[in-house]
Amino acid sequence: SFLKNHKLAGAIADCGMYEFRRQLEYKTEKFSSKLMLVDRMFPSSQICSNCGQHRHKMPLKNRVYVCPECGHIEDRDLNAAKNIERWFEGIFIPSRSDLAVSST
Repeated sequence: SFLKNHKLAGAIADCGMYEFRRQLEYKTEKFSSKLMLVDRMFPSSQICSNCGQHRHKMPLKNRVYVCPECGHIEDRDLNAAKNIERWFEGIFIPSRSDLAVSST
């Protein structure tokens, strides 16, 4: 069955994301806007948007981020969005080199 074939399902999902990105790029150009992309390995949901503490792996089922350092509690997606916004504004709390991920 299709759902049991993880490689096929993954390829179709990648294709869907490719089309989504292609559409974003098209619309960006059409409306003279700017498309900013974040590295897919950037751990936006694993970093406290309040103090910058990097918490290692957090299961997707955990929908609330709780910082072990400062006790900050926030919706996981909102926490991640704040981290991404700060990354692009250049005011991200930890230095970018601290979180660099090798692609090799």
